[in-house]
This record gives sequence, C-alpha cells and structure tokens, in this order.
Amino acid sequence: MRVQPGIRKFLLGLLTVALLMMLAACGGGNAGNAANEGAGNTGPADQVTDGTDDGRPERTVEISVAMVTDVGGVNDNSFNQSAWEGLQQFAEEHGGKVDYLQSQNDADYVPNLNQFVKSGRDLTWGIGYMMSDAIRQVANQNPESKLGIVDDVVDAPNVVSVTFKENDGGFLVGVVAGMMTKTNKIGFVGGSEIPVITRFEAGFKAGIEAANPDAQLIVNYTGAFDAPDQGKAAASTIYNSGADIIFHAAGSTGDGVFGQAKELRNAGRDVWVIGVDKDQAQTFGNDITLTSMIKRVDVAVRTISEEVMRDEFKGGEVVTLGLKENGVGLPEHNPNLPQEVLDKVEEFKQRIIDGELTVPENP
Repeated sequence: MRVQPGIRKFLLGLLTVALLMMLAACGGGNAGNAANEGAGNTGPADQVTDGTDDGRPERTVEISVAMVTDVGGVNDNSFNQSAWEGLQQFAEEHGGKVDYLQSQNDADYVPNLNQFVKSGRDLTWGIGYMMSDAIRQVANQNPESKLGIVDDVVDAPNVVSVTFKENDGGFLVGVVAGMMTKTNKIGFVGGSEIPVITRFEAGFKAGIEAANPDAQLIVNYTGAFDAPDQGKAAASTIYNSGADIIFHAAGSTGDGVFGQAKELRNAGRDVWVIGVDKDQAQTFGNDITLTSMIKRVDVAVRTISEEVMRDEFKGGEVVTLGLKENGVGLPEHNPNLPQEVLDKVEEFKQRIIDGELTVPENP
C-alpha cells in the first residue's frame, strides 16, 4: 500500500518527537544519579547492599547495632568511648543504624539491654566487665537475640565475648615507666579491683621489674570508674609519695589523675601520666601524657558487627586479643619516648609474641 506524502511527513514528525523525548529522559536520569553520588548515600541509612562479582546487588540487608555503656558513660575517654567510635565507624563504612544507651548505675543494665533487644536490633553490645550478669540474663531470656560483651566471657550460644590481654599491653608501658622514671617510684591507679583491671596491674608491675628492678610500684584502687575526684585524690597521694609517673586503668576516674598531674606540672613538678584504652594524649595533651596503653575495643566491636552484617555471627565464641592480634599496644606516635626506650619496648613485644616471655595475669 502506498502512503500519501502528507501522511508520511506526519508519521516522521511523530517519530522524531518520540525520539527526542526518549533522549531527554535518559539525559535527565544520568544527571539525577550524578547529583545523588555527589551528595553521598541518600537512601535509607540502615541499608547495606551485598553485591555479586559483576557489581549487581544480590540482596539488601538492613543492619541495626546498639550498645549499652557501663557507669563510666560514653564520654569516659576510655573503652566505652572507644566502643562507640567503633560503631560510628561501622555505620560510616557500611551504612546501618547505630545507637547507645548510657547507664547511670548497675540497675540500668538489664532495662537498657532489653530496650534494644526487644526493639529488634541485630546485635546489642554490653560494654564492660560489670555488665556480664546482665548480658547473661538478657541472653537467656531472649535466645533468638544476638549480643556481645567486652571484657568478660558469657557462656551462652547467642553471645560473642571479647577479652583482651591487658597484661601484655601493661607490660610494655611498665617497661616505659621503668626506663623513664627519675625517682624510681611509680604509681598505678585502678578502678574496681576486678580481673580485667588486675591484669593491667600485673603486666605493668612485671614490665617495671624487667626494665628497672630498683623501681617501686605504689598501687591505689579507688573502687570506681566514674569518679574523677577520687582519681585526683589517689594521684595526689601517690605523687606526694615521690612517684613521677602514674599509669591509670580507671575509666573516667582517670581524668582526675590527669587533672592532678597538670596542677603539679604548673607548680614545677616533673610528673607524667600513662593513659589507657585510647591514645589519651589526644584528649589531655602530649605535655602530660607520657604514652598510653591502647586497647582496641573499637576494632573488636566494628569487626564483630561486620560479621553480623555478613550473617557470620559466631554465637558462643570467645575472641581474645593480645599483642599478636594487634589488640593491645602503644600508640603509633610517641613523641615523649627516646628511641632507646622504643627499641626496648619493641624487643620485649617480640619476645612476648614469640612465646619466649609469658606475662603474669595476677599481680
């Protein structure tokens, strides 16, 4: 059939308009994607996409992780804060919803844990040795939930327990203190006298003895992890006894140790503090922080949260992190330590890793 010239022109016109509309739509879609990429993740904050080898999405996982602090609080400049930083980094890297509840006293532990568990969080952390009974109770009452605890072992099929070899890290800062002291008197301020803290003391004492057998260690337990005034009083007593270096393992109670040291520094005393859990020079300054014993709670919390994201949660597992696993140690930068001290620390570190030296767990 022959098409009349007028009709042919009309059909060609319609085809041209259709093609132009298709091209415009394609161009608009690309511009929108570029804008979204520039703005970051504009989708739901709690979605994580697993991809196949060719980059196409395989499935979308909604991940929600929460933590409950002990009484030290999330801004303790110590392990609670480190754990929260680990969860925040997890969310930044993978997406996901993270949150915390702060416990004012031990009566808050079970209600806070239950609040997250009952709301369907994929993983709920209890941070600190003092939360072990609460974790055990909540885990037994909610067998389908997934929980984690830092600093103690809870024997339950739905709990992952993370512990650290604080004695190994304590040994290294003990070597530092033994080599750096000018008075041969060194102090240790602990929170409660519980196994996780006595491991710090045991390692610290052994490291001092290995580096300087003539040095004396003065020990003071305050009985609290949230009492800077008690930390200040304990530090005052130890410094007044002639010590020039104090290592604290006392959570936010240790803030008072730094406060007392600063006062004495301003009065002309040459005193130092060794920080704990985090590089506390970042908080209190290199002018008062000799070094710190790092305890990588942030890495542990983030790593196990990633396992939950990948459906690889290992309930009942106990994860122990020491020098070999890079779970404890000194900060990367130590501007106050001479090279000979750093070399000696590295020597002892390697001996511990190689099994030539066993650090005691009890003072």
